[in-house]
Amino acid sequence: MEAQWQLAPQIELAPEFLNAVARYVQTELPTARGEFVAQLLWQRGIREPHHLETFLNANAYPPASPFAFGVEMEQAVARIQQAREQGEKVAIWGDFDADGLTATSVLWEGLGQFFPPEQLTYTIPNRERESHGLNIAGLDRLAQAGFTLIITCDTGSTNLAEIDHGQTQGLDFIITDHHTLPPHRPPVTAIVNPRYFPTDHPLYHLSGVAVAYKLIEALYLTLPDVATQPVTELLDLVAIGLIADLVALQGDCRYLAQMGLEQLKQQNDPRTATRPGVAQLLALCKRGGDRPTDISFGIGPRINAVSRIQGDARFCVELLTSEDPAHCQQLAEQTELANTRRKELQKNTLKAVETQIATLDLSTTNVIVLADPQWSGGVLGLVAGQVAQTYGRPTILLHLGNDGYARGSARSTHGIDLYELVLSQQDLLHRFGGHPFAAGLSLKQENLPLFIEGINQALRRKLPDPAQLQPIIAIDLQVTVADLGANLFDELKYLEPCGMGNPAPLLLLKNCRFRDIEKAYIYDRRGKYIQYRKTEFLIYDTHQPEGFPGVWWGHSPEEISSEIAYDAVVELDSNTYKKRYEVRLMDLHLAGAQAPQPTATPILDWRQARPIDPPLAYALQNCPVGWEEVQQGFQRAIAQAQPLALAYHTPNLPDPATYLQRLITLGQALAASGERMGRSHLQAQLQVNSQQLDLSLEALAAMGFALEMGEDGITIGGYGESRPDADQVVEKLWGAIAEAQFRHHYFTTVPLPTIAQNLKPTAP
Repeated sequence: MEAQWQLAPQIELAPEFLNAVARYVQTELPTARGEFVAQLLWQRGIREPHHLETFLNANAYPPASPFAFGVEMEQAVARIQQAREQGEKVAIWGDFDADGLTATSVLWEGLGQFFPPEQLTYTIPNRERESHGLNIAGLDRLAQAGFTLIITCDTGSTNLAEIDHGQTQGLDFIITDHHTLPPHRPPVTAIVNPRYFPTDHPLYHLSGVAVAYKLIEALYLTLPDVATQPVTELLDLVAIGLIADLVALQGDCRYLAQMGLEQLKQQNDPRTATRPGVAQLLALCKRGGDRPTDISFGIGPRINAVSRIQGDARFCVELLTSEDPAHCQQLAEQTELANTRRKELQKNTLKAVETQIATLDLSTTNVIVLADPQWSGGVLGLVAGQVAQTYGRPTILLHLGNDGYARGSARSTHGIDLYELVLSQQDLLHRFGGHPFAAGLSLKQENLPLFIEGINQALRRKLPDPAQLQPIIAIDLQVTVADLGANLFDELKYLEPCGMGNPAPLLLLKNCRFRDIEKAYIYDRRGKYIQYRKTEFLIYDTHQPEGFPGVWWGHSPEEISSEIAYDAVVELDSNTYKKRYEVRLMDLHLAGAQAPQPTATPILDWRQARPIDPPLAYALQNCPVGWEEVQQGFQRAIAQAQPLALAYHTPNLPDPATYLQRLITLGQALAASGERMGRSHLQAQLQVNSQQLDLSLEALAAMGFALEMGEDGITIGGYGESRPDADQVVEKLWGAIAEAQFRHHYFTTVPLPTIAQNLKPTAP
C-alpha cells in the first residue's frame, strides 16, 4: 500500500530560541542552514533552555543515582558483599539477544572487579531448546556445582515457579530486569526493575544492560577502593544493548547511550581500543562506532543473529569481553557468518511469506496472519516487520510445530496498538507478551482459524475505513540536493542518538532525478555472493547537477528510471567505509504525484510543557487509556472549531502492591468512621477510573470487607474472613492496575504523528 507523506510545518522561529540553540550547536545561527537543527528541536518539543542543554550536552545531564532503586538496590548490594566476604560462588543468568548478552557481559566484567574468576560463571539459555528466562534444569546444574547466588539480567521477573524450585536447592536470587512485573513481588533477595518507577521517572525506560550497569555502579560506590577499572569503561557495552533493544532513548537512557557511543568510538582506533572483539565487529560491518546506526545496522544484528541461527549464543560474551585479539577475530568471524546465514534465511522466508500473501484478498484482510511448518522462528519477527511495513497491516507470522502449537512473532505498523489487538483474542492464546509495536505469541493450531477471523474483526471494528490502514511517512524537513553533505549531516547529528521516541530525521527532495543506477553486489567474509538486493545511484536536481551518492536497500535498479523526475524521502548518512556522505532512500513517487500533506489534524502537544500563553484549544486533561477517549476529545475540538491540545501528564498511579495497601488502608478508615462516600469521591481518593474502582470494590469484598452500595454512595463495614477466591480477585485487580500503567505510558510517549494518524473526523 502506498504511503501517505506528511510534512511537518516549518515554523518561523523566534530569535531568542535560535540564539539559545546557537549556544550549544557549533553553527552560525540564524543562517538558513543553522535553522535546520533548530526546526527539528522545536518540532520534537526541545524548546526550553534547560531542556536544550541537557538534551544536546550529555555532560550537563544529571544522571540518577543507582540507589534511586531504593531498598531493592541496597539489598542487592548487601547480598553481593556477603557473597564476596564469604567466598560464595555466583552465577550470572542472562539472555540470548543483544540486550541480554551485553547485560551478561557487563555483569561478568563488572563483578570480575570484586570476585576472583573461580567464584564467577555465566549461563545463556539456548534459544532453540530453552527459550527465554530461568529453567529448572539449568538451576539444578548450578546448585550441584556449588553456586549459591544467581544474579539475572534482562530476565527473571516472572519466573516464579523456577525461583521457588531454585530456593529449594539452596539458591538465592537477585533479579535485574526491565520486563513486565508479576502481580506479586517474587520471594527473592532483591528485584531491581525500573518498571516499579512511575512512567515519567528518568530510569523507567532502562533496558536490561542499563539495569545491570546500575547494579555495578552501585557496587563501585559502595566499595570505592576495590575496582581497578573505571566503571565508565562498561558504557560501550551499555550503548550496544540499549540501542539494539529499541528502548525509548529518553532520560538516563539517552544519557547512557550518548556516553556509551563516545566509549564505543574508541574501539575503532587501535591506539585506544580495549575490546578486540568489538573492534573486530566494527571492522566487519565497516562502521566507526560513533553513530547509533553503527549499532542498529551493524553490531546489533550480528550479535542477535547468533541465537537466531545457532541457538547457542554463549560465545558472544567472550567476544565482547575477551582481551585475546586472535580469539576475538575467530569469534567475530563466526558472528559474521551467522549474520550472513540470517540474511539468507530472512530473504527466503520473506519470499515464502509473499507467496502466501499473493493468495490473500488484501481488500478484506486487515491483519496478515500466516503460518508454515518450514519457517524458522528465529527470523519471523524480522520478516513480520518487513511485511507490516510493505503492506501497511499488522503482521503475525507463526511456525507450526509438531506438538500442535503455532508459535511466532507479531509486528505492528503506523500506530496500531498491537498489544491491545492481540489481547482481544486472549481466550484463544496459550502464551502472549509484548507491547504496542511488537509481540510474541503461541496458540493451539486448532484455534488458528478462529484467531485469524477474530483479530481481523477486532481491527475492522476499530478502523472501519480501509484508508485508515494507509501507512504514513512523517517527513521532518524539505531540502535540496545542494543542502546535502557534511554541514547538514553535522547539524542533524546533534539529535543523535536517534531511536524510539526520537527518530532519525526524514528529508524530502522534490523534483529530483537519478543516474549511475547500479546493482550493488554484497559478499560475505569467504567471498560468497549474498543474494540481498541493494541499489546504488547518484541523485541530482537543478540546485546540484553533479549528483549526490545514495543507496536503496531491498530494491533493484529496474525500479528507478533515469528518464523520470521523482520526489524522494531520504535519510542522510555517513559511509565510513567509503569515506563519504550518502542518502538512504526510504520512499519514492513520481514528481508531483503526491503533494505532502501538512501534519494531519490540528493537534497541539502540551504533554511535556504547557505554553505560558497557550492558544485557544480544547484541552484533553486526563491521560487516556484507549483511543476512544482521544477520539472523543478530537470530536469535541472539531465541534468547537478549535485545535485539540494533549494537555495530560502521566498519572502517578502506584505499583500494584502499593495500590493494594492504599486500598486496604482506605477500607479500614471508612469501616472505622462509618462514612458514606460517593463513587466519584472514591475514584478521586484512589486515582482510578470507573472500571478499576469496580475491581477495587470487588477486591475489598473478597478480602472480607462488608460493602453496602446505594445510589447516594458506598458504606464499608467491618472486616471479616476473606473469600476462597480472594487471591484470584486481587490478581485480577493487579492486572488492571498494571495494564493502566502500561496504557498511560503509551499515551504519554506515543509520537504526535501516530496520534494524528489514528484520529479521524466522523459525522456528527
